[in-house]
Amino acid sequence: MGDIPGDGKFRLDWLPAVANIYNPLASELNSGLRVSQWMTADGAVGLRPETADVPTSGIEDNFDTATNGRRSFSGTLLRIKKQTGSDAAYLTLLPDVEGFIAVRRSITAATAYAPGQHLQGIYPVICGETAWLDPEP
Repeated sequence: MGDIPGDGKFRLDWLPAVANIYNPLASELNSGLRVSQWMTADGAVGLRPETADVPTSGIEDNFDTATNGRRSFSGTLLRIKKQTGSDAAYLTLLPDVEGFIAVRRSITAATAYAPGQHLQGIYPVICGETAWLDPEP
């Protein structure tokens, strides 16, 4: 079986509402704003969760044991290219706006969502302030 290259196969959508993040409807996913079409090539940062350890060892144990605990994300940000005219991403992702981002990999980005497609995840988010990058060549 061949490898799936990642080029053109990353999609990130902004969703204002999702009834069940563990089982989103294709209609909910397709009604979102496809933000990835305006993102830089390195524009999805911090979408890798970290899992804390929860100790499970007792006082009589001879070695430490642990199980999975809380999951967290840090430094999450989207790098989006400013658009001329009506700029949907900048007009939607305003400070303190709550919603969800849906991330899908390994399927061409322009392909609409369909029932049963695997997603990396649906993440609840609250938008922070826009951080303007320093000019560079």
